Amino acid sequence: MDITKVMPLSAFFISKLLNLPSHYAAGLILVGCCPGGTASNIVTYLARGNVALSVVMTAASTLSAVIMTPFLTAKLAGKYVAVDAAGLLISTLQVVLFPVLAGALLNQYFQPLVKLVSPLMPPLAVATVAVLCGNAIAQSSSAILMSGGQVILASCLLHASGFFFGYILARMLGLDVASSRTISIEVGMQNSVLGVVLAAKHFGDPLTTVPCAVSSVCHSIFGSILAGMWRRSVPPEKKN
Repeated sequence: MDITKVMPLSAFFISKLLNLPSHYAAGLILVGCCPGGTASNIVTYLARGNVALSVVMTAASTLSAVIMTPFLTAKLAGKYVAVDAAGLLISTLQVVLFPVLAGALLNQYFQPLVKLVSPLMPPLAVATVAVLCGNAIAQSSSAILMSGGQVILASCLLHASGFFFGYILARMLGLDVASSRTISIEVGMQNSVLGVVLAAKHFGDPLTTVPCAVSSVCHSIFGSILAGMWRRSVPPEKKN
């Protein structure tokens, strides 16, 4: 199995397995098609993984997401709901690629400004994620109370499969322990906020955003647990 297909296919099969309603299935598939989240770099560091590989994988998945997220979402979620692939492509460009280019230009030509605002960016990013995910859950609170267990189970299964198959497939390919840990984390942790933004803008049912918002909590918990476990053991290649 291609490692890059683990999350999209897992989301699709979990939706089938749990017989999720179309709006939840579409949201779960959407988050499964999103690129890796930047928090994975921190988790990789804590887990004694290969940080350089983590950064490269996050950058590569973020750039490829401009094409692959709309394509895979239309291909898989289109079986449940109508998907505007062109609209998803434009929004993904706006949310993913344009900020990266703007950041690179600012860092190149406006370094004094970058140094001034850099300390403010991490807490601002955390606050933004909290507001977006909190808003998505708050808007659908009544529906979540009725079927939230199903969504939480689906999100947990999705990320558990990502962490598990990411590690197993990496080891089967002959990669060392540190790199396998890194791939596990990169596969298991998604840019759920991108999923929330795309779901809110391009899917008519607001419940589609719920799996994306729940996902942001699930992958953070799973990633933190793995980091805590793996940090206790130094990979053999790092002992030398």
